[in-house]
Amino acid sequence: MLTTWNNEIEIEDLRNHPPEMVATLRKFLAGGARIAPDPKREGFYEVESGALSYYIHVSPVSGKILLLATWPSNGALWDDCEAV
Repeated sequence: MLTTWNNEIEIEDLRNHPPEMVATLRKFLAGGARIAPDPKREGFYEVESGALSYYIHVSPVSGKILLLATWPSNGALWDDCEAV
């Protein structure tokens, strides 16, 4: 699914990620990120940004985005393996 948010995206980082990661997530969401809904949890999504995947929750009440986790995307892991 492709989605865009307005430029006033409010992201709350619950795990103290580096500010650059939060800024990158904000940029991808504002520019039309590909997101995949979590089939087991309503309002939870995975956002892939090339090198990183983000796990977020979008509040149905406020629309605020909660950043819950990040990890290297599958493509980034394969690139690292090929470099070894």
